[in-house]
Amino acid sequence: MGKVDEIKEVNEGYAHNFLFPKHLAVQASEKNIRELNERKRKEAKNSEYELRGLQELAEHLNNIEIVFKEKASETGVLYAAVGQQRVVDELSKRGIKLNKNQVENLMIKKAGECSVKIKLNHGLEAELSLRVEIL
Repeated sequence: MGKVDEIKEVNEGYAHNFLFPKHLAVQASEKNIRELNERKRKEAKNSEYELRGLQELAEHLNNIEIVFKEKASETGVLYAAVGQQRVVDELSKRGIKLNKNQVENLMIKKAGECSVKIKLNHGLEAELSLRVEIL
């Protein structure tokens, strides 16, 4: 079994009777190989561009401090816990689009400070500072 954009050698009958009719493969002609190499070059360039953008975003996230002011009981326990979605919503207000799966599992129930890990593509991570204050 081959993967997408991989060149494999298969029996001629298998290729003509099964792979080509079902559009699972194309013949490795000079033109197709040239197009494949060009597409791979473009993807590498786009990936490099995306990586640079994510590195800048990670640096920006490392310098962010989020402050939540919440109501709490007399014992200091928050009435509403601060979770991943609240962090994502606050970052969204600042123009940073993330989804809650990128924020580490988070459930803050008491006032204080902590750092929150953000997972980005290409294996990058960032840490932002989070502080919860009682109203």
